[in-house]
Amino acid sequence: MLMFRYRLHAEKRRIPLMIIIIFLISIISCDPGKEQYSSPNFLFILVDDLGWTDLGCFGSSFYETPNIDRFSKEAMKFTQAYAACPVCSPTRASIMTGKYPARINTTDWFGAPQPYNVGWHWTRNKPLLPAEYVEYMPLEEKTIAEVLKEKGYSTFFAGKWHLGGEGYYPEDQGFDVNKGGWEKGSPSGGSKYFTPYGNPKLKDGPEGEHLPDRLAQETIEFISMQKEHPFLAYLSFYSVHTPLIGRTDLVEKYEIKSEALDFSGETFIPINNNEWRQVQDHPVYGAMVEAMDAAVGKVLNALDSLGISENTVVFFMSDNGGLSTSEGHPTTNLPLKAGKGWLYEGGIREPMIIRWPGVTKLNSECNFPVTSTDFYPTILEMANIPVLPDQHIDGISMAPLLKGEEKLSRDAIFWHYPHYGNQGGSPGSAIRAGEYKLIEYFEDGHLEMYNLDTDIGETENLIDSEPDIAESLHNQLINWRMKVDARLPSNNPEFQPK
Repeated sequence: MLMFRYRLHAEKRRIPLMIIIIFLISIISCDPGKEQYSSPNFLFILVDDLGWTDLGCFGSSFYETPNIDRFSKEAMKFTQAYAACPVCSPTRASIMTGKYPARINTTDWFGAPQPYNVGWHWTRNKPLLPAEYVEYMPLEEKTIAEVLKEKGYSTFFAGKWHLGGEGYYPEDQGFDVNKGGWEKGSPSGGSKYFTPYGNPKLKDGPEGEHLPDRLAQETIEFISMQKEHPFLAYLSFYSVHTPLIGRTDLVEKYEIKSEALDFSGETFIPINNNEWRQVQDHPVYGAMVEAMDAAVGKVLNALDSLGISENTVVFFMSDNGGLSTSEGHPTTNLPLKAGKGWLYEGGIREPMIIRWPGVTKLNSECNFPVTSTDFYPTILEMANIPVLPDQHIDGISMAPLLKGEEKLSRDAIFWHYPHYGNQGGSPGSAIRAGEYKLIEYFEDGHLEMYNLDTDIGETENLIDSEPDIAESLHNQLINWRMKVDARLPSNNPEFQPK
């Protein structure tokens, strides 16, 4: 009995000693010169020109998107998420930098006319010359990819870049791997959406290979190689941008669906000098949406099969509204007004879904307005990386919303598009504060204001009925433009009224 008590006493002394030894070993094994961060993986999926109601989970009954619909039930769906601009390049820059396009003067799609070369463009006889803009994402900006790379992340980009030419490609802006990202904003070479692609950043595949599927496969291969290490995989589809080209089997499927639709209204109605589609029934566009959905499902399934879904945050969004008023008018964003290229809701409100495993409530919904500048600080917070307040000036972390809070401390969201859109939009700025949204058009200075809680379709202009609110919003908009030093259009000396 005496021997047993001695041994027990010795064991009690040894246990805390072992804890101390293990603790010391853990400190020694760490790199003392490197801060330690939690490191979830990030998969960012950006779709080109996808409209707010182009998904089943956002209200479409024509397009079939089973994979994204299933994903939305595992995530939080944002019903009032906005792109920073009604066209692509500016929104893409806002995601990468956390800044409004007006702040860095990337306010139009890269390749659009400048005020000094508008002579080649159909806008040459418009009352205004567009504001001059920067045709690349400045290298001085510290992209979210560069920040993550500094913290040990492997970074990968696949698909549409459209943020500058040689010297400004993904590999120049923080990405280790680039598969298909260059200056072009759409598949414009070779067979476009089918190999050969005519893309110097993407080798051609076997005959019949489809671009969205190829980009998904490239993403899966990267993730498979990096599954033991933290990564950022940025899958930026060229879909569903023009040219309107789809897989033959899917086009035939949607032709049958279109013919079976019971739609008795007008397919198009006038909006300014354009036609605005009122029904989702375009077979080729339907084929493009479904093929994109299949590619998304392929990547999400790979996360599951590799066993890393629970440590991977997934973002899904579009870069601007659906194309509804020109270039084939392939979709409609109803009940939202207009589409791509317009400052109405149809041009800037986007389908957005975020899955943060272990944090975000499954099949949840957030109705608080957010915008594309918010991704930057959100990712930093998720990765436990210190904020960069001089970089993501215009972004606010959405993490509180994803944790269940109902609102953020934000007064307003702003847009500035001092250009003529190819789709019929006119130069202007906009502000949303609470339920109210005000648009200022630069051609004649007229204002429009809507209550989006009661009039999501922007049908009733409240400028005259609620002048005090309109004046306050307009003053905020003017002050914001001055604060970010936004460039404005100028009078066109060649303008000749008809």
